Amino acid sequence: MEWFLAALRKYATFSGRARRKEYWNYVLFYLLIYVGLLFIDAVTGTFSMESELGFLSGLFALGTLVPSMAVAVRRLHDTDRSGWWLLLGVIPLVGAVVLLYFTIQEGDAGSNRFGADPKA
Repeated sequence: MEWFLAALRKYATFSGRARRKEYWNYVLFYLLIYVGLLFIDAVTGTFSMESELGFLSGLFALGTLVPSMAVAVRRLHDTDRSGWWLLLGVIPLVGAVVLLYFTIQEGDAGSNRFGADPKA
């Protein structure tokens, strides 16, 4: 939970680098909270089958859109890639697979053009 809150504190920080640990812990807690809110939406009747979105889960997704993009860009920076690579996610299936590969990769050891090694 500490990594999730740390990413939220860096709300719109698109510069710098994010370790794999920071990124994947953020993703884990994001998904846990989102699924929990979907369950609450289903129980309270605020889930819409047409939009496949609930009121609380929709608010959460909208509120964490910028921090989610920021931590993903910082993760790409750690692998010495520009944040513009995030636009690959627009390409169905292939884009998601490529981004998954990029985020799983080990970050550059030492400094790169985006900053110092976050592990150091």
